[in-house]
Amino acid sequence: MFGTGKNVNSPQGAMGMKPPKKKVSGTVVKIVLAAVILLVLVGNSYYTIKEEEQAVVCTFGSPKAVTTPGLHFKIPFVQTVNKVNTTIQGFSIGYHSTGEEADALMITSDYNFIFVDFYAEYRVTDPVKALYASQDPELILKNIAQNCIRTTIGSYTVDSVLTTGKNEIQSNIKQLILDKLEEYDIGIQLVNITIQDATPPTTEVENAFKEVETAKQGKETALNNANKYRNEQIPNAEAEADKILQDAEADKQERINEANGQVARFNSMYEEYVKYPEVTKKRMFYEAMEEVLPDVKVVIQSKDGSTDTILPLDSFVTQGTGENGSLAAGSDTSKGSAADDADDSGK
Repeated sequence: MFGTGKNVNSPQGAMGMKPPKKKVSGTVVKIVLAAVILLVLVGNSYYTIKEEEQAVVCTFGSPKAVTTPGLHFKIPFVQTVNKVNTTIQGFSIGYHSTGEEADALMITSDYNFIFVDFYAEYRVTDPVKALYASQDPELILKNIAQNCIRTTIGSYTVDSVLTTGKNEIQSNIKQLILDKLEEYDIGIQLVNITIQDATPPTTEVENAFKEVETAKQGKETALNNANKYRNEQIPNAEAEADKILQDAEADKQERINEANGQVARFNSMYEEYVKYPEVTKKRMFYEAMEEVLPDVKVVIQSKDGSTDTILPLDSFVTQGTGENGSLAAGSDTSKGSAADDADDSGK
């Protein structure tokens, strides 16, 4: 039985079905490797851009900006994607950010020392330049800002830096930085830069500046109160002046009317005087006496010694003249003759 059977010690007899198992195992490995490769290829064939981001796709060393948010596709292992944050970012410049007084200590135009702390805000405007134009654009911006800050602070007095000149200083510094960034063109833009704090180097100097500021505030308060009082008094004075002018104008018009009336009266008297001079003079005399002595009785004595009492004596001014130039009723020629006779007898 041993002669005709297979040798169990031979390789073929010992392995039995092993060669087919090796073939199956190799196929499984290939399938797994293919699946892994496929997953890697699929995973590297797309990318997503958020609203606050922009991407730079580099193909064989040639970068291109992609600014549209959403899902995008790329060629695996050929194209690389770098994402850039385009939101507003910031950093501090000065003592509070670095912990070293040298960064905040500055000298003013009047040779005083002062600590100033700034905060700068910026954003990326060109992602390609922000990635490839410089190694660290934020560091470059910080160095530019420090240079512009020291240059500007050095042209102002310490009083301006601490009090009234802050807005102007910030504006000048911002403009200088913008000009520098435009020259360097590193893909970022300054949004704003503000003074966070400005303090003198010693407590004594700080207290002195506080006293100066208090005095200035007192001055402003006094000026405001004075302006308020002036604004209250000016309308009253203008109203009083207007009233005086109106009263003067009314008095002027009254005097003019009175003068015009007197002129008219004089002209009327003169017209009568020209017509009858003697009668007019006597009549004026009698009217003047009647005005001076209202209770006097006028007695006219004729040449023959008889007397007549005439009461009241009518004013010839109010009577006027007729169309034919003769005296009106009550002042006819007969009365004028009687008055002439009385005057002659009186003499």
